[in-house]
Amino acid sequence: MTTITDIFNAFAPEYLERYPNLPTSHQQTISAIQHCRTGHYGHSLYQCHHCGTQHRVNHACGNRHCPQCQHHKTQQWLHKQLANQLPGPHFLITFTVPETLRPAIRSHQRIAYQAMFKASSYALKRLAQDERFLGTHLPGFTGILHTWGRQLQYHPHIHYIVPGGGLSKDRAAWLPSRANFFVPVKALSPIYRAVFKHEMAIAGLLNRINPQVWTIPWNVHSQANPNGATSLQYLAPYVFKVAISNSRIVSLQDRTVTFTYSKPGSARPRTTHLDAVEFIRRFLQHVLPEGFMKVRHFGFMNTRCAIPIDTLRLMILTRHPVACQTPDVEAPAPVRASCPTCGAPMRLVMRRWTANQAFFDTG
Repeated sequence: MTTITDIFNAFAPEYLERYPNLPTSHQQTISAIQHCRTGHYGHSLYQCHHCGTQHRVNHACGNRHCPQCQHHKTQQWLHKQLANQLPGPHFLITFTVPETLRPAIRSHQRIAYQAMFKASSYALKRLAQDERFLGTHLPGFTGILHTWGRQLQYHPHIHYIVPGGGLSKDRAAWLPSRANFFVPVKALSPIYRAVFKHEMAIAGLLNRINPQVWTIPWNVHSQANPNGATSLQYLAPYVFKVAISNSRIVSLQDRTVTFTYSKPGSARPRTTHLDAVEFIRRFLQHVLPEGFMKVRHFGFMNTRCAIPIDTLRLMILTRHPVACQTPDVEAPAPVRASCPTCGAPMRLVMRRWTANQAFFDTG
C-alpha cells in the first residue's frame, strides 16, 4: 500500500529544491513524516506474556499533521468532550469565507485564522445577547478550525458546537434556546465579515485583499441536533485528523498520486489524480502555523469559567428534567500492545529515546 511517507520520501527532495524558503512548520512536518516509526526517534522493546518473544516497536514522530499518529488522540478527545457535554439541543454552526479571500488567508495564515476565530466568536456572542433571540450574557461554544476540502483544496472554515442556551446576567439561571433555532445565520454573516475586515485593517492587509469580498454575503450555516453527541462525533476526527489519510491513497505511479474522495451527499468513492509535487504542496498548505491552537473553547465552555459544568448541567435538568437527558458515554478502550506472533498482551521491557526525539503541539 502506498503511504504519504512513501510519497514524501520519493518527492520531498524535489519539493524542497523547488520551494527552498518553506515555513519552519512545513520543514518540521516533512522531516517528521519521513522519519515516523523508522527508529529515528528511538524505540521500545516489548516481550510477550505468552510466547516470550521480544518485539521492537519504533517510536512515532508525534507531529499533529502525521497521519500515523492521531487516531487514539481523536478517541480520547471525543470521550472527554462527551463526558462534559450538556443536556439539551446543540447547534453545529459553520463560518466560511469567500473563495476570492482564500489566497490572502493562505499567505497570512496566523493572522487570518486568528481573525476568523475572533470575528466568528464575536458574532455568536453578540447575537446571543440579543433579547429577541436568547438574551444570554454568557453563551458557550467550542470552535474547530478546518482547512481542507475533499480533494485537498484550500477551504478554511470554522465549525462551532453550540449548546442551546446560556446563562442569565446574574449567572443564576439557564436561558434555553428553541430546539431548532439559536440565532439567525443571516444576521451572523455581516457581523462576521465586518469584524474580520477590521482585523485585516489593523494588520495592514486590506490592500492585499480583493475589495469585492466585502460586498458579498459570507456563508454561515446552522444545523440543529437533539444533543451534543451527534455534533461531537461528526467533528472529532477533524481535531486530530490530517488533510488525507493513508487509507485514501490508491497508488503512486509515474509521478502521479491517485487517491479517493466522495462528493457531499454521496457515499460512492471517486478518484482524482495529482502530480506528486502538487500533492505535497496541497498537503502542506494545511499545516498550521507553529503553536497555533485549532480548537478553542469560549464562554462557559472555557476551562477558566468559574461555573463548573456539573452546575450548568443541574440548572438545565432542573428546568427540563425529562427532555434533556445526556447520552451515556463509554470510555475508549485502552491501547495495549499485542504480540504480532500470537496476539497475546505484551509488557514493556525497555524504552529508548534518541536525541532526534521531538514533541509537537497538538492543539
